[in-house]
Amino acid sequence: MTKIVPLAAGLAAALIAGAALAQAPAAPPVPAARGPGLALSMEAAQAAIAACKAKGFNVGVSVIDSGGVIRALLAGDEARPRAVSSSTEKATMALKTGQVTSVAWARTQKEPAYAAEVAADKTLNARPGGVPLRVGNTLVGAIGVGGAMPSEVDEECGQVGAAKIAGRLK
Repeated sequence: MTKIVPLAAGLAAALIAGAALAQAPAAPPVPAARGPGLALSMEAAQAAIAACKAKGFNVGVSVIDSGGVIRALLAGDEARPRAVSSSTEKATMALKTGQVTSVAWARTQKEPAYAAEVAADKTLNARPGGVPLRVGNTLVGAIGVGGAMPSEVDEECGQVGAAKIAGRLK
């Protein structure tokens, strides 16, 4: 009987603590990052895939918001795994720099220190294929395309995807 009393007291304390926590105000939700919603992200990704498919390439496409959250990640039929992962890295690079990744790629060819900095960050890929998404002058996300050769074709397809939704971004 003496073993039941401490157990009952412990349960009672846990119930009281749980009730107190249940009455504590909840933290306000974190606001979503600005950028394309799911429907626009899918539309942009599908347009980029179709543009590259028309040129004979099977690509991966990533669309991210201003917080770097992947909003859409699509792999065209027969896209290689590296194509898919590089699309996210290119989108991240475009978001970080606010420029198409061909600009960053050109810089890596001229500045060894910058090339080393980019190479050290495995979340980035400076090869052409990343395109920033803007509302006016405000950067709201990016689209990245990977898998075409040369990678300048990735950037062309990314531009098609970005253009498809440009007027509807908020």
